[in-house]
Amino acid sequence: MKTQPVIFFDGVCNLCNASVQFTIEHDKKNVFKFTALQGEYAKTILPKFNVDIEKMNSILLVENEKLYTKSSAALRVAKELSGLLPILYAFIIVPKFIRDWVYDIIAKNRYKWWGRQESCWIPTPELKSKFYN
Repeated sequence: MKTQPVIFFDGVCNLCNASVQFTIEHDKKNVFKFTALQGEYAKTILPKFNVDIEKMNSILLVENEKLYTKSSAALRVAKELSGLLPILYAFIIVPKFIRDWVYDIIAKNRYKWWGRQESCWIPTPELKSKFYN
């Protein structure tokens, strides 16, 4: 049985929350589920992939029992979105160490540049079905 890919994100990061909302808006085929790295679902699933949630500063994508991180996760998400966004997947040809270097600069500065919230973003009742706790 194939399960929906799950995007794990930093629930207190303004950039991450905006990215999730953007993804939901452009996920016309209803491909993805979402959950905060701080949630219970993340605590049960991510240890299977040897992920230390406390040290994580990346979007994670679990798709077909495989974990994707950083730029690879972001590009795989873009590939499934509507409009011209799948074109971004062409950046997958850039060596991972270069893509992740750029990703890491943004991740390292995300709170400074976009701020953070005191608690995780709560989806509206209409969006609740797209999220795991």
